[in-house]
Amino acid sequence: MIFSFLNKRFLFKLLSLFSVVRGYNIFFIVFAQLTSSIFIFSKSKSYYSVLIDSNIWLIILSSICSVSAGYIINNVYDSAKDLINRPLKTILEKEISGRTKLNGYIFLNILTLFFAFLVSFKALIFFSLYILGILFYSIRISRYPFIGNFLSVALSIAPFFAITLYYKNFSSEILTNASFLFFVILIRELIKDLESLVGDLTMKYNTIPVKFGEKITKIYISFYIITTCSISIWILINQTPSLVVYYYSLVIPFFIFFMYFLWKFNSKKHYILLHNSLKFLIIVGLFSIILQDL
Repeated sequence: MIFSFLNKRFLFKLLSLFSVVRGYNIFFIVFAQLTSSIFIFSKSKSYYSVLIDSNIWLIILSSICSVSAGYIINNVYDSAKDLINRPLKTILEKEISGRTKLNGYIFLNILTLFFAFLVSFKALIFFSLYILGILFYSIRISRYPFIGNFLSVALSIAPFFAITLYYKNFSSEILTNASFLFFVILIRELIKDLESLVGDLTMKYNTIPVKFGEKITKIYISFYIITTCSISIWILINQTPSLVVYYYSLVIPFFIFFMYFLWKFNSKKHYILLHNSLKFLIIVGLFSIILQDL
């Protein structure tokens, strides 16, 4: 009986830890870094050459540890706001004490720097700056409009640039696809701001919806949607034909429906629906990397 209780308690804490570090996001980061290494960055386009490259795995481990640490410190600083916006999730995450979170944050960052050092001194510098960027964002920048959104997006896609720097591949095709991803995530960040408006207003976060209102925020989102669709059209016209064009072809009708729902509804549940649809778009985009050369 006692063993059963302790076992359930352990599983509950494990679930809480998984929620804090957003384990589902970590999985997709690993998948994205591996697939992009094989199908985009690596000149050999060989599964085997990438999978036996120890430096790739060390970069992935550095990314996992640094991103997980970032989620932990962000969780600590946003806990009051999250208790308003996502009460059930926040209550679950409080199973992990603040002291444990802090120790986990320090330990994961030490691991990040250790793995990065094994790759190269440049990798060590890159991940050191990345750790500082996440800390600076969590402590100071997350409460401010525009710069907070842009820095959040930049930090989200930074692990992919670690792979780019390793392969020294800065082709226009890669930069265009990175721009597309940047604006999709930026739209998602603005939708999240609309979704968490009540908590941000209560905790005095100076986000775009708090400072300028929902209508102005939707205008900004619409502008970024038009920008994203323009990038999609450019990719369809200029990049080498492959099966991945089907993904970019579907982006435009996706955002037409997206804008319709964005302007028609104002409730939190509809913002959550839009947020989840963008997650789906990003996930499909990650899987479409496999179609790059088909």
